[in-house]
Amino acid sequence: MKNVLSIQSHVVFGYAGNKSATFPMQLNGIDVWALNTVQFSNHTQYGKWTGMVIPHQQIPEIVNGIDAIGALKHCDAVVSGYIGSPDQVDEIIKAFHQVKARNPNAVYLCDPVMGNEEKGCVVAAGVREKLIEVALPHADIITPNLFELQQLSGLDVTHFEQAVQAVQHLLTKGPKMVVVKHLGSASKYQGAFDMLLGTENGVWLLSRPLYQFAKDPVGVGDLTAGLFLANLLNGKSELEAFEQMGNAVNEVMEITYNLGSYELQLIEARHAIMNPKAQFSAEKVA
Repeated sequence: MKNVLSIQSHVVFGYAGNKSATFPMQLNGIDVWALNTVQFSNHTQYGKWTGMVIPHQQIPEIVNGIDAIGALKHCDAVVSGYIGSPDQVDEIIKAFHQVKARNPNAVYLCDPVMGNEEKGCVVAAGVREKLIEVALPHADIITPNLFELQQLSGLDVTHFEQAVQAVQHLLTKGPKMVVVKHLGSASKYQGAFDMLLGTENGVWLLSRPLYQFAKDPVGVGDLTAGLFLANLLNGKSELEAFEQMGNAVNEVMEITYNLGSYELQLIEARHAIMNPKAQFSAEKVA
């Protein structure tokens, strides 16, 4: 069994952060050690919520506790998602290197949650800079959306060819794999939901249906990153992991859309996550 230390947000009601990533990874046979950066009543796109940012000191305290019982050597990957304060970024990187000292084969997936095209940067002051300057160089895998791709690369991305170039640029900054979770306005195919995978072997595009929600569900990026990592840890190739993830996420979105839900319907989609019926294939574009 593979084990993942997942350092993300937590919501009590609904699905975002660890609530969105943990169950799908577990369905794929991954044991998830969830460490929360914030604990909120619900995700922030409702416009009101209660809860708190977890003090950054909790990250090393929890990781040291796991290390003290000799379990850290069994950690195969660290994931970071929504981060509540810039100090948490420093502690996450320290935690990853602590894991790496116990298991040299461990990898770090950074989901650089900052915001999106419509809302701009929505994280606490200083988090964006820390993600770019501290987290990016240490990440083995990074999973930005279009807005985050522009922030991380420092490049303007207004059309598909520029998105491919930005992915190639990010591969020179440290990560071995880049997954663009949603190309948005830079999509190649109008009216589709386009994603990119970039590695040293090339860049691939996966295009699936774009569901027209009245309000787009939150947590799709967390689901995407978690499933991609789970597939890699289960021995799939980079391309196989990308395609399997894209098809599984499509199943979740289709079921959520058909049920008219604002929250991801992960429980209802549990069988489809494990065995998606969709068979969308990626095409090599660079």
